[in-house]
Amino acid sequence: MSKGVAITGMGIISAIGNNVPENFHSLVSSKAGISKISHIDTIHANEIMVGEIKTTNSEFEAQLQLEENSYSRSPLLGIIAANEAIAKAGITNINDYKTGLISSTTVGGMDKSEQYFYEFFNSKNHWQHINGLHAGDSTKKIAEAIGLQESFVTTISTACSSAANAIMLGARMIKSGRLDRVVVGGTDALSKFTINGFKTLMILSDTYNTPFDENRKGLNLGEAAAFLVLESENIVASENREVLAYVKGYGNSNDAFHQTASSENGDGAVLAMEKALKVAGLKPEDIDYVNAHGTATPNNDLSEGRAMLRIFGEGKVPDFSSTKAYTGHTLAAAGGVEAVYSVLALQNNRIYPNLNLKKHMKEFDLRPQTKVIEKEIKHVLSNSFGFGGNCSTLIISKEA
Repeated sequence: MSKGVAITGMGIISAIGNNVPENFHSLVSSKAGISKISHIDTIHANEIMVGEIKTTNSEFEAQLQLEENSYSRSPLLGIIAANEAIAKAGITNINDYKTGLISSTTVGGMDKSEQYFYEFFNSKNHWQHINGLHAGDSTKKIAEAIGLQESFVTTISTACSSAANAIMLGARMIKSGRLDRVVVGGTDALSKFTINGFKTLMILSDTYNTPFDENRKGLNLGEAAAFLVLESENIVASENREVLAYVKGYGNSNDAFHQTASSENGDGAVLAMEKALKVAGLKPEDIDYVNAHGTATPNNDLSEGRAMLRIFGEGKVPDFSSTKAYTGHTLAAAGGVEAVYSVLALQNNRIYPNLNLKKHMKEFDLRPQTKVIEKEIKHVLSNSFGFGGNCSTLIISKEA
């Protein structure tokens, strides 16, 4: 059986909390963070709902002692979450071991570049926000903020599976001996570009999203950042680290079905879950809880439901729920957000409710949990599926 990679720290900021304890309290209190848009000047403000973090950029910059209007929102969120993860791990010198940062984003610096785009040809007053559009800029800023020097720093952008792939790559880098420690996760902020893009796809809900509900209308976009600290056995032993959980299995695939839609029978999702179980050395019946991708779109929930039935069998699908009704769909950050939630499920032996469910889907007899459940949990399977057929699965476990 494959040995897992130790998770020694984690940090998160989302619409339901500014740190790990606040997020957990919201999860077990069924406190969603979905609301009308308040921070973005958009014509769709009264048409859709989002998972918005209410703290402003100026407030974040003051908190981080940064110059006013110097950073876009994605790196600000990322720095907050990465700092919490590093502090939780008890790291006082980020460069004392071979350390990497693998961050993910889809939005990058879009919230600022779109603001100053029309000044592009006439002024260079906000040139840093034009240059800060690309995905790697947020990773660079996070690396600088945590003091990382002369190490492995890279960015992954595979749509909504990005952070899950960052965690997978980090685990593989440690297993191969390339790195001793990796900070892994993702960050994405809301922007007009994202809102307009998803509005064009006609998959945004005008009310609270309802994963796995027969009458689901679409997703709520959200913003968040979440990072884990992964460390080698050597560091855990020599530094006497507290291990929160282990990245036990991982797998990714591409179903090559459609630019935005998942395959009707969940082919890519099945392959990703099969790979993760194989890496973990586990059988489907070993999984105690599935944190489903569960975007509340007609296509995703049907595809993922069929995929779970193919993996686990009729009447054998373990307890499952989607947590996107709490946070909204946080795009590249989603796999990191839900990895943190998976660790919390293991630590507290809790399964979170699938909020807003009123009517079960007619295509199959799958029933997500709608109440907080206390039970012994040893292995959590977390799905993250993205546009372009990018399908990724993580298995997070209590023991190596």
